[in-house]
Amino acid sequence: MAALLRRLLQRERPSAASGRPVGRREASLGTDAGVAVRVRFAPSPTGFLHLGGLRTALYNYIFAKKYQGSFILRLEDTDQTRLVPGAAENIEDMLEWAGIPPDESPRRGGPAGPYQQSQRLELYAQATEALLKTGAAYPCFCSPQRLELLKKEALRNHQTPRYDNRCRNMSQEQVAQKLAKDPKPAIRFRLEQVAPAFQDLVYGWNRHEVASVEGDPVIMKSDGFPTYHLACVVDDHHMGISHVLRGSEWLVSTAKHLLLYQALGWQPPHFAHLPLLLNRDGSKLSKRQGDIFLEHFAADGFLPDSLLDIITNCGSGFAENQMGRTLPELITQFNLTQVTCHSALLDLEKLPEFNRLHLQRLVSNESQRRQLVGKLQVLVEEAFGCQLQNRDVLNPVYVERILLLRQGHICRLQDLVSPVYSYLWTRPAVGRAQLDAISEKVDVIAKRVLGLLERSGMSLTQDMLNGELKKLSEGLEGTKYSNVMKLLRMALSGQQQGPPVAEMMLALGPKEVRERIQKVVSS
Repeated sequence: MAALLRRLLQRERPSAASGRPVGRREASLGTDAGVAVRVRFAPSPTGFLHLGGLRTALYNYIFAKKYQGSFILRLEDTDQTRLVPGAAENIEDMLEWAGIPPDESPRRGGPAGPYQQSQRLELYAQATEALLKTGAAYPCFCSPQRLELLKKEALRNHQTPRYDNRCRNMSQEQVAQKLAKDPKPAIRFRLEQVAPAFQDLVYGWNRHEVASVEGDPVIMKSDGFPTYHLACVVDDHHMGISHVLRGSEWLVSTAKHLLLYQALGWQPPHFAHLPLLLNRDGSKLSKRQGDIFLEHFAADGFLPDSLLDIITNCGSGFAENQMGRTLPELITQFNLTQVTCHSALLDLEKLPEFNRLHLQRLVSNESQRRQLVGKLQVLVEEAFGCQLQNRDVLNPVYVERILLLRQGHICRLQDLVSPVYSYLWTRPAVGRAQLDAISEKVDVIAKRVLGLLERSGMSLTQDMLNGELKKLSEGLEGTKYSNVMKLLRMALSGQQQGPPVAEMMLALGPKEVRERIQKVVSS
């Protein structure tokens, strides 16, 4: 870079490019026949994937799949000082877990790789050279100390900090003298006074006169790494990105990016800035809140589909908001023109209900249910382990029966190994005194239940059991039906509350119910 700067000193600097508007488009989405839709999710691996990032990735994925396009994961890791170990792997792992894997990525590869910016430095150097040659960029020799003083002075005067463009109009002689002392200066982009207007696919026509509110931005740092503004423009161009769907916090920066496209002679993509995802009270989602990271939700047993459902349900872009939508349904219903400028308010207290609906849908599907059976078996082993008196409870037939009976009643698979449902896997420690405190007719009730099981054999149904259980209190003076149910619930589960007794009996099966009743009565 230093050698290039010296060569440029021997040439007359051409005038800067004109400020003609670029990026003016009709209201079309740019998805006409023959246009290859290519979108990208470009997070920085300075942290693990969280809900805000998932939402941006999801909208890109949905848009790509709706128009038979490609969804690309690009890692913007040029700020080497802020990289978090494991973050790059976590981002791609979580996208795959969420069911929205990229078509091209650092892990998968692809025709436009490499997909990490730290491995694309030569492309940024070439673009910087091109900008230096045309005079659209210039070297900056200002020290970090001077820049910090500028910032402090602006803040002291209640002004927005900005670079004063001190190095913008240095003579060739001055540049030569500086290069002799500092051969690796930063490179700044010369902002045009007239910024181009552009039509955002969400926010409509925009123009931000960035030159009037901020100084010329650094596009290449002295360490040879680009800043975000240059890198994203270069990468979007070379990767053939057709549409940039990103957070609305980048809307103001788009003017800078369009000026870079203009200076490099490249056609910009379509832009669509997505409104922010906020907490229910309108506050920002904080990355410091550990519970907004995807791995937290995965570890807590929330299904990917429930997260995709809730983060789209609270926003816009769909004909109507309804709970329980699957990813294929989201793709079918999505319409970018219906995304509004209003922030999406996320109420995570509703997530268990979203998860309940999606879990119920999985249980009702035979192949998905088989997978859930395997996962529940693992959860039971982990939760109870050596406490399992009878390992028959791990039998797939038994586990499947539990799932079918409790579908629609549980929000997460983990709920079935909570203390409330421990009776399904281990026998409760219930003493005769606990039953006597409920009713004086323990032996009579027990005998009637055992007789019921004997008559019914193995052909128990919940409707049949409900009818027979209502008859148990007949002829028992001073004994209410409700007390009979309390007694049986205590005998079977050791708990005062829980599912209907008929369902408990159906879940446990005649043999286990008989043994539990006999054990408690004889204790």
